[in-house]
Amino acid sequence: MEPITQLFFATAAFLATHFVPSTPLRAALVKSIGERAYLGLYTLAALATLGWMIYAYGKAPIEPLWPGLRLLPVVAMPIAFILLVCGVLSRNPTAVGQEKAFKAEEPARGILRVTRHPVQWGILLWAGAHLLARGDVKAAIFFGGFLLLSALGTALIDARKARGLGEDWKRYASATSNLPLVAIAQGRNRFDAGEIGLVKPLLGLIVYGGFLLFHAWLFGAQPY
Repeated sequence: MEPITQLFFATAAFLATHFVPSTPLRAALVKSIGERAYLGLYTLAALATLGWMIYAYGKAPIEPLWPGLRLLPVVAMPIAFILLVCGVLSRNPTAVGQEKAFKAEEPARGILRVTRHPVQWGILLWAGAHLLARGDVKAAIFFGGFLLLSALGTALIDARKARGLGEDWKRYASATSNLPLVAIAQGRNRFDAGEIGLVKPLLGLIVYGGFLLFHAWLFGAQPY
């Protein structure tokens, strides 16, 4: 199999595993093998297809499509890491097993006032910046897969929660937005820097600095 073809199929398989939760197959699997077994199987499938993607990406040749925007990640990646770290370290009602948080008086606090999907938007910024910075075929497939996953993932998560949570979701969605800052701009929420604090954004920048410092060693490519 041609390396680019293998990368395409690996990316398609990776995407397929992540879209299962938004299909009737998820409910059928949970009913058949149980929630914990399903989550374990889902995690193994996601890691296996991700490993295949990384392997295929490393084997694929560089075939330029456009002059890469090499400096774009300078702007995008600090924001991406702040969103990622703040999102991971915040209690998010849309995360697996966190549905009880919808019952809180203010379920959208901190970074969730900015976007209800901070982790997905962090990944989206990372993928989009790298796709445009690289400007070649294999980057378009690899990073394009993550871009599609995050962009569609936010919409699919919202649709699944809306079907399953009813009024709790309506209350949450009315005070938040998928697209960053929209709820704040529309007056449905407010930015509260105190709730986010300094530690989480600073940690995001530290992680970014670490990736920047060791990027060539970890991924075999100079970042800028």
